[in-house]
Amino acid sequence: MVESSRRDCLISGLAFATLAAAPALAAREDENMYGLIGRMIAQPGQRDALIAILLEGTDSMPGCLSYVVARDAKDENAIWVTEVWDSKDSHAGSLALPAVRAAIAKGKPLIAGFDAYNETVPMGGVGIR
Repeated sequence: MVESSRRDCLISGLAFATLAAAPALAAREDENMYGLIGRMIAQPGQRDALIAILLEGTDSMPGCLSYVVARDAKDENAIWVTEVWDSKDSHAGSLALPAVRAAIAKGKPLIAGFDAYNETVPMGGVGIR
């Protein structure tokens, strides 16, 4: 009987803790971080040049929490770009930055196409608040 009562108390305590944490979890979801994961295909032989362009000026993008450019391990022309922003508005604003606009103009001729593009709602992780 004592063991059953103790177990019920623990279960009640966990349920209460979960309910108490719910407002914090909801607040986290309301922050609406914005993420993008995309795979682009460089013109043959131009992947490294395109990567260099994609990495230019990335240290001065307000609201950018993470920006990773990676070579695709299986396709010698493919590049993955993974971005996390504090909001969708910050991402949109970045497209008006002179350095970003210059990188787009410079990189556009080196892009053969895009074959994957997904928007995400990041919830956290290593390196993100």
